Amino acid sequence: MKKLIGLIIMGSMVLACGKGGGGNEPVIDPPKKDIIVKTMTYNIFGARSGGIPDLKVIAEVIKKADPDLVALQEVDKNSDRNKHNGDIAKALGEMTGMDYHFVKAIDIAGGEYGDAVLSKLPVKEKKGFNLEVDPALGGERRSVARMLVEKDGKEFYFISTHFDHLSDERNRIKQANDFNALCKTFGKPMIVGSDFNALPTSNTMNILKTYFTVGCLNGNCSQFTFPTPTPNRTIDYLIYQPLNAFTPQMYSVFTWANKESDHYPVIANFKINF
Repeated sequence: MKKLIGLIIMGSMVLACGKGGGGNEPVIDPPKKDIIVKTMTYNIFGARSGGIPDLKVIAEVIKKADPDLVALQEVDKNSDRNKHNGDIAKALGEMTGMDYHFVKAIDIAGGEYGDAVLSKLPVKEKKGFNLEVDPALGGERRSVARMLVEKDGKEFYFISTHFDHLSDERNRIKQANDFNALCKTFGKPMIVGSDFNALPTSNTMNILKTYFTVGCLNGNCSQFTFPTPTPNRTIDYLIYQPLNAFTPQMYSVFTWANKESDHYPVIANFKINF
């Protein structure tokens, strides 16, 4: 009997070794889960009197979209024309539960005007820059709001900017060239949300596309973004760089937000590849 029990135990050990890590079976790691970041760009029409009567409607659009990151354009800070809303970026951050960063482009109506970024992700750094105009043409200086953010250990920049609106394209061409040159100094992957005030086939967008890739799926930016409620052109975009750092998974103009601003919000999901 003892001999039989010993043989059974030895057989069990052989089977256990054959099935365990000590055998010849390869160890297969579970598949890695994709890291997706949800982004939004939104020109909020200054959130000013005569524009948006209540900042809560903008906050509700953002909350309904539920992005990780938001690029905001036409952002006032403590201007006389926007006394009921005060510091717009700060207020929207509080209403949506997001960190905020505002960068001034120009002084306006006793306050400031520029661009902002909101983030649900951990923020490692906040910085601002400016884009100038063609001196022969004149116009408004523009701002660049940049956050260094992190998702699941992956660090990248998220940026908001807003190019010149004049019918003459010279300022936008200068700003596109200057923006490319500026971003080439950053040294990390980036996603940019902007009202570029430029059509997909414009000289401005062609310049940007020498360095950036548009997030529109298959490069098809045919969904109109401006003006609400009857849009007739695409001028708002989410773009990224470098090409292999991100893969767009979804890109959409949220047409249900057709009265809160004169621009529709644009939403994109990007898979992080680095």
